[in-house]
Amino acid sequence: MSEFDGFRPQLQERLADLLERANVIEDDLRGPLDADSSEQAVDLADDEALEGVDDVLRAEIQQVRYALARIENGSYGTCAKCGEPIPKERLEARPIATRCIKCA
Repeated sequence: MSEFDGFRPQLQERLADLLERANVIEDDLRGPLDADSSEQAVDLADDEALEGVDDVLRAEIQQVRYALARIENGSYGTCAKCGEPIPKERLEARPIATRCIKCA
């Protein structure tokens, strides 16, 4: 058991939340446009905003999955740049951190 195993449930919960949100956005983006042309303009603008949010969610999903993989392979808590330990306080504040403060 790793000293970082305690981060796993938090990261798994965050991943589930992000995936659920991404699915809601994806469903909304797949929805048909309104028949009214003025409403279509609003729908298209809303879709653009949702696509931006979706991009951010997908990036965070990747980061959370990477953090979980690092827990599995034993590299979680080690700076990906300098190889020094990442302080636990930093990981508590930002569990997806891959670099120490000095290298961030």
